[in-house]
Amino acid sequence: MAYESFGLAPGLEELVAVARHEHVTRAAQQLGIPQPTLSRALARLAAELGTPLLHREGRGVRLTRHGQLLAGHAERALDELLAGVRAVRAEADPDSGSVVLGFLHSMGPTVVPALLRGFRQTHPGVVVRLVQDAAHVIVDGVLSGRLDLGVAGPVPPHPHLGTRRLAEQPLTLLVPAGHRLAGRARVRLAEVGDEPLITMTAGYGVRTITDQLLRAARLPIRYSYESQEMNTAAGLVAAGLGVAVLPAGAAMDGTVELAITDKGASRTISVAWSGDWRLSTPVSDLRRYIIEEAPRLLRRG
Repeated sequence: MAYESFGLAPGLEELVAVARHEHVTRAAQQLGIPQPTLSRALARLAAELGTPLLHREGRGVRLTRHGQLLAGHAERALDELLAGVRAVRAEADPDSGSVVLGFLHSMGPTVVPALLRGFRQTHPGVVVRLVQDAAHVIVDGVLSGRLDLGVAGPVPPHPHLGTRRLAEQPLTLLVPAGHRLAGRARVRLAEVGDEPLITMTAGYGVRTITDQLLRAARLPIRYSYESQEMNTAAGLVAAGLGVAVLPAGAAMDGTVELAITDKGASRTISVAWSGDWRLSTPVSDLRRYIIEEAPRLLRRG
């Protein structure tokens, strides 16, 4: 798929595409142009700058140090340009346009589909593009303009972010069925002792909160397994490989959820948007719908 801004800054777009794919043919396919055309364009750009920007490596290519330097600046410039393109398109036709929504992986199965089903009933012409990732990546995406809206938690205060709290989600201790604590309704983390711990990859909001809870409980921050997917973490628990601190509702067959009584065992879910520019009509409409409907869905999910 070509860039939405393709043609406005062709040299930068072509270089960034090659940087992402490390392959000229695949970059040309993304941009929707013939491979020889892309190769000639990159050669012209290198000639204008007076330095090589890439070199061949097997069937692919690698950017030189100068190529990497330019590509980094180019990507940031394209983020700003793309934000402008989306705003202009949306202003020209407020009943259509597009919104890029970032959200946590845990919201993919139920919360986001329910939100989009309801939003589409009143805004059938708006295209919502979806990005799932960790909270810090979503926040960075909103700040850079790659994402129009982000639903994540926790969202740290930032002078260039607008936020609205949606819900407070309790965290629970997930243990295997038949575990020594499985018959309990509530538990203190100190009772976990030296049990093997399963967690999310560093940078995920749940991982950050888990680290804080372990410190407060004076337990070592030592994990047996780290995962980028909550379902995978729950599956590891079901397999008897350890216990995990996860949001309520993450349980699956073979696991049991226990309420954690430790202070701070919850995560605040918020919707975030950039405070640096005026939101388009579709983005404002989706933000309003999320604020109205997401709290109920998050409490249920």
